[in-house]
Amino acid sequence: MRIIVTGGAGFIGSALCRHLIAATGHDILNIDKLTYAGTLTSLRDVAADPRYRFVEADICDRARMAGLFAEFRPDGAMHLAAESHVDRSIASSAAFIETNIIGTHSLLEAARGYWQGLAGEAKTRFRFLAVSTDEVYGSLGETGLFEETTAYDPRSPYSASKASSDHLVSAWHHTYGLPVLISNCSNNYGPYHFPEKLIPLTILNAVAGKLLPVYGKGLNVRDWLYVDDHARALLAILEKGRVGETYNVGGRNERTNIDVVRRICSILDRLSPKGGPHDRLITYVMDRPGHDARYAIDASKLEGELGWRAAESFDTGIEKTVAWYLANEWWWRPLREKVYSGERLGLEAEKTV
Repeated sequence: MRIIVTGGAGFIGSALCRHLIAATGHDILNIDKLTYAGTLTSLRDVAADPRYRFVEADICDRARMAGLFAEFRPDGAMHLAAESHVDRSIASSAAFIETNIIGTHSLLEAARGYWQGLAGEAKTRFRFLAVSTDEVYGSLGETGLFEETTAYDPRSPYSASKASSDHLVSAWHHTYGLPVLISNCSNNYGPYHFPEKLIPLTILNAVAGKLLPVYGKGLNVRDWLYVDDHARALLAILEKGRVGETYNVGGRNERTNIDVVRRICSILDRLSPKGGPHDRLITYVMDRPGHDARYAIDASKLEGELGWRAAESFDTGIEKTVAWYLANEWWWRPLREKVYSGERLGLEAEKTV
């Protein structure tokens, strides 16, 4: 297949590109705007491969997107380009509306124009996979799981923008017949994760002897998914998923935030004991505004229909992740020094526009 990947320089997108090159014979066109979280060093291992090509472009540029579809002539598109950090969406929501809603509309129109110009087997084969988040479903109580039929109830500017994107994708299928799929995943973690998110931030702050901020009492629950497992799931959905369907992707690894932080500390005490015990650095800070209590995914549909299973438990995945950050300072050090040093985000209410 020939596959367009948008957002392929981001965390999940780069893992997907690496997997597609390593595990398939597909040709990949990676389109990324290279915002602060887009890092081409994450693609070092595949950059020279003849089946991989990168183009710096903004998905909001519909004419450019249409031109890239016409030039590359893909069999499928995997849409991951998005602004994705809840705290940043609280501080400044405009970029989330622009990229996640306007950008998705632009890409859908480019894909629709291309697909409508296809004929025969090429038209039948084409798929558009939109990669979304479990945050569109809102917040769970102490029991229950998000299913594909769970009603949307987004609570942050980020999740509201992703819910809007999902609804556009679904509408383009029902209105125009565009052969789409949607995936909604739980919290990803693993190598090459930009250091603003909980797990890499905790690892790098602990290594530097800095405080480890935990929101509220640290009791918010997330279902953790190792990023390479997610990449395998996305490929399975694109290749074997039923057109028009949504597939939830989760690792069945629920943990409270404080348990995640403490687990990282215990691994660092063993692998990098200097400055330990690291849990002495834990500090509780003001909670995130509108912080959802619990997310948990029911991945039964994906597992049953497409035969996917998460290969990593949280314990095996977090061990690999901590070890990777300790061994790959070349990747994260420039980001910590030049892009994001670990400061608190999301409390600047006066800047919320």
